[in-house]
Amino acid sequence: MFGLTMIPLGLVLITFLLIAREAPDQPSAKQWQDYFHVLKQRDAWLFCFFYSITFGGFVGMASFLPIFFHDQYGLGKVATGDFVTLCVLAGSFFRPVGGWISDRVGGIRVLQVLYFLIASLFVVISLLLPFQYEIAVLFLVMSSLGLGNGAVFQLVPQRFREEIGMMTGIVGAAGGLGGFFLPSLLGVMKDTTGTYASGFIVLGVIVGAALVTMGVIGREWQTKLVVNRVRSTAEKEVLA
Repeated sequence: MFGLTMIPLGLVLITFLLIAREAPDQPSAKQWQDYFHVLKQRDAWLFCFFYSITFGGFVGMASFLPIFFHDQYGLGKVATGDFVTLCVLAGSFFRPVGGWISDRVGGIRVLQVLYFLIASLFVVISLLLPFQYEIAVLFLVMSSLGLGNGAVFQLVPQRFREEIGMMTGIVGAAGGLGGFFLPSLLGVMKDTTGTYASGFIVLGVIVGAALVTMGVIGREWQTKLVVNRVRSTAEKEVLA
């Protein structure tokens, strides 16, 4: 399987070498100490938190769903793989859609709606519905997490225009850590309470906290993003 995977990866590598170009207006190179400067900013940590919810939730759910389907519903390995693939494809497909929508209505507004939806869906999942209904809700939550991934990274380059390379790495790493903690949380809650319901309720509460945080910080960020866009437009006009 890993050998076969190398074939499409090799094709992507060749395509990248042939057509990739550096951005004409890329920021200046950063030093290692610049990472510490970025990490002193509150907004950097907030982006890490928001992305650990969306991407961390997506990755964590993708890795935990096989266990959940087998333990809760007794699915075989092949059926489990099929349904996990369906959910993962949903999240992957809707990521660019989330960015596209955010470009039109604003990433802050999109994330506010999505966090409310994701929190609600996790609560519904905690009901442990019959499988045909549970898989439908899981499909929706994975789609929403994918949309959220696109929305977060629609905002990052606007807020950190000069540090986009560093912030992409930092925020991406935070998303990966979120994906590590989610299965651990669900496993611990299952062992502690004897049911997966408690873990999904806790996830709903965490996403609810992200919703409240985005509501509090959203107006301030909106002002900062407008200022950055005006500054960027003025700089481009000077260069032209």
